Amino acid sequence: MAQNLEEKTYSSIPLAQLAVAACKAHGISRVIISPGSRNAPLTLGFTNDPYFACYSIVDERVAAFFGLGMSQFDGVPTVLICTSGSAVLNYFPAIAEAYYSRIPLVVLSADRPAHKIDIGDGQTIKQQGVFGDHVSFSAQCIEDCGADSVNHQYFQRALNTAIKQKRPVHLNLPFEEPLYQLVDGPSVHYMAETLVEEKAAFELPLDFLEDFDRAKRIMVIAGVMPPGAVETQALDKLLNDPRVLMLTETTSNLHHSKLVSGIDQLIAALDPEELAALKPDLLISFGGMVVSKKIKAFLRGHAPKWHWHIDPLEANDTYFALKGHLETTVTDFLERLPESKWKQEASYQKDWLQLRDAFRKNHHRYLAAIPFSDLKAYGVVFDALPAGITIQVANSAAIRYAQLFELPESVAVYCNRGTSGIDGSTSTALGHAVVCDDPVLFVTGDLSFFYDSNALWNNHTPANFRIILINNSGGGIFRILPGDKSKDNFTTYFETVHGLNASSLAEMYGWDYSSVTSFSDLHQHLEESFWQGDKPAILEVFTPREENDQLLLDYFKAVKQGL
Repeated sequence: MAQNLEEKTYSSIPLAQLAVAACKAHGISRVIISPGSRNAPLTLGFTNDPYFACYSIVDERVAAFFGLGMSQFDGVPTVLICTSGSAVLNYFPAIAEAYYSRIPLVVLSADRPAHKIDIGDGQTIKQQGVFGDHVSFSAQCIEDCGADSVNHQYFQRALNTAIKQKRPVHLNLPFEEPLYQLVDGPSVHYMAETLVEEKAAFELPLDFLEDFDRAKRIMVIAGVMPPGAVETQALDKLLNDPRVLMLTETTSNLHHSKLVSGIDQLIAALDPEELAALKPDLLISFGGMVVSKKIKAFLRGHAPKWHWHIDPLEANDTYFALKGHLETTVTDFLERLPESKWKQEASYQKDWLQLRDAFRKNHHRYLAAIPFSDLKAYGVVFDALPAGITIQVANSAAIRYAQLFELPESVAVYCNRGTSGIDGSTSTALGHAVVCDDPVLFVTGDLSFFYDSNALWNNHTPANFRIILINNSGGGIFRILPGDKSKDNFTTYFETVHGLNASSLAEMYGWDYSSVTSFSDLHQHLEESFWQGDKPAILEVFTPREENDQLLLDYFKAVKQGL
């Protein structure tokens, strides 16, 4: 958006002017601001320029996850601005999540000048380099912002790194008082320098082609991916190969008739002989983190001969068998993949897809037979999703339950799987909803929701935002894990049993609220009133606390053996 310099007001501090000019030059327009005094030069500079969409979020931890949800949606960096002191530390959970999920965030933390650090001045800590290895670039700016100032280089490197590497960066900006003075025009000018990297055209390496040609069993695993990253038809060549068995998760946002979308559903109840038959010769992986602990344990115990990972930037040795890194996109890889010489000889895919189909039938029979519970509630929710909706799923039990269900191709699925924490799930979903054109539904457990309840404290929530809160009065996932559930220290320190509900929070923030305690009531709400209304809404689903773990354990047996 063009601006008339005569009508604009600028911070009198050149470093603040540089920050505004640099973000604008690099096309970064979203800014999340938490209130403070030391960051006043930044706040005034960004909010006085109509180029920027600025959002006020009081809680810095919420603010950082709110910005992460925005950048998670479109891969465009979001700027986070905070005052000095402990404020910047509250960004750390979201910064770690952004680093491991490859989501670009730009932290601009205000600070006091260096001579006022560690002399007993208030609201000062050691902010320089505070995020350590969890950012891809970090720099301590100086107060001098002349044309030859090192600050120009810092902003070039930081913003180009965020854009190209899709990771968080941090610039610490010292400001001396007075902080609130304004001037009519800038004294600092900035020109973005786009770094162009020339790479040779990608070709599949010979050793991969040899591995691909001689493998009799090929397993493909897809982790976290944004919707539309790979077109369904692009998978046809790969999945027409009878040696290829492809395992996906809801967060991969991939759909094809020859995919196994429920990994745990397939492998949880397999005996040693069946697991040995599943072991691949060649493992091909792509996408981000994988939720299933069972597939990780399986492949670490039944190591493939060769593992190749596809990604333009990095490859993790998740299964302790990594042989090579194909530095390209999945689409580029699929286009260059040769036609298989194996057409009729292999039955690896056919055998496991037949088992998948049998397990899916047993899945539906079991859910129809069991009483109201977490598993049944999640089944009702995922069956009732409107076409075209985006869902954010909280970590812990919620995302694990989601892996057991087939979700429609029109539904986009997101979850913070970089560090897999529950601390910012609600905030992330809300930030996502602000920039997403489609309605957004957040599906969460009770501990995750109440942990991040400050997320509801904002003035930006869209009216069509919805939350489904599965409340089993504690950390139900711990009942599934090994340990004596009868001890007091289990209910107090692991399950953390509580009697909280979300009704008062909804009333305080002006949201619609309803609750259900049965299958029929949940089904009725999702069929009728829940998606309507002109306010954001919470549907709280109360489920039994103690039955869920056994019903889930029995589920895996029933899926294999039938009722």
